[in-house]
Amino acid sequence: MKVNVWSTINQLSKERGVQPRVIIKAIEESLRLAAAKFFNKGEEIVVDFKPEKSELRVYAVKKVVEEVTDPAREISQDEAVLHDPGAKLGKEIEIELPAETLGRIAAQAAKQVIFQKVRDAEQEKVYEEFAPRMGEIVTGVVRRFENNGTVLEVNRAEVFLPNKDKLPGDEFRPGDLVKAVITQVQKNVRGPQVQLSRTSPRFLLKLLELEIPEIASGTIQVKDVVRQPGERAKVAVASQDRDIDPVGACIGVKGNRILAISKELGGEKIDIIEWAADPQAYAKSALSPARINKIVVSNKQAKEMEAHVDKEQFSLAIGKKGINVRLASKLVGWKISIIQE
Repeated sequence: MKVNVWSTINQLSKERGVQPRVIIKAIEESLRLAAAKFFNKGEEIVVDFKPEKSELRVYAVKKVVEEVTDPAREISQDEAVLHDPGAKLGKEIEIELPAETLGRIAAQAAKQVIFQKVRDAEQEKVYEEFAPRMGEIVTGVVRRFENNGTVLEVNRAEVFLPNKDKLPGDEFRPGDLVKAVITQVQKNVRGPQVQLSRTSPRFLLKLLELEIPEIASGTIQVKDVVRQPGERAKVAVASQDRDIDPVGACIGVKGNRILAISKELGGEKIDIIEWAADPQAYAKSALSPARINKIVVSNKQAKEMEAHVDKEQFSLAIGKKGINVRLASKLVGWKISIIQE
């Protein structure tokens, strides 16, 4: 049977980025499934598919016998001559699946299996590409919007940015370039395989690495990152080199380094503070930009402390809706109460 599928296979291969052999294998499997409905006695089915020559044969081999004891491998002479007029006892004949039957039965099965196999191959390809990049920042092009998020295209693969992982001020249009960090890569799933986030603390960490060479090189170490996405973040840093001021290096000349990151995060304020092993010293830095008079440990076992401030520093220490003290507490790992002196 002549079939013009080679050009279709090549086209499908280029469009989906799947190797032609994967598609050919899928077609062969679908033809076996289709043929099993025609040869229904457990025959061993041979699929002879030469796509580059546009040749396709599906057949079962049976031996011509006087009395059939194994219908899967034997055929009576009376029945054999219907397939091959020259069939003789003791000889093997090839019983072909009729072209019209092949076309009718195989079409739907082939379509179904090819779709599934191509989808599986695409998923495998996406997994292999993105799994090693978990936690990295990628830049995607906005393609479409769904009820619960935005679909982006990264390297010809579709990735998903859920609404819950968007910043409060994020408003995208088709064609926009969007940066986000890879937070999840799944294998063989019905929903999105690769999920991104712009609200994860790791997104801020990776932006710091991109913008600040000293962090990328390891000269400055990021100890902790806490965020209220879109509003405020606190980053604790420590220098491995005594001659380098970790806070000043991260902020940059006239704040240029940190402003670039803040702009990417929709204006999110970023406090860079110096990490300290001592919780009291750490808490004093963590409450920046407020000036703290002293830190008093009120309950060491429960990890509770008080930050004493002047009256004019009280609201700054607490922050809008309590965000400053809340993030500082999260950063240090102690509950901090603000006490006005």
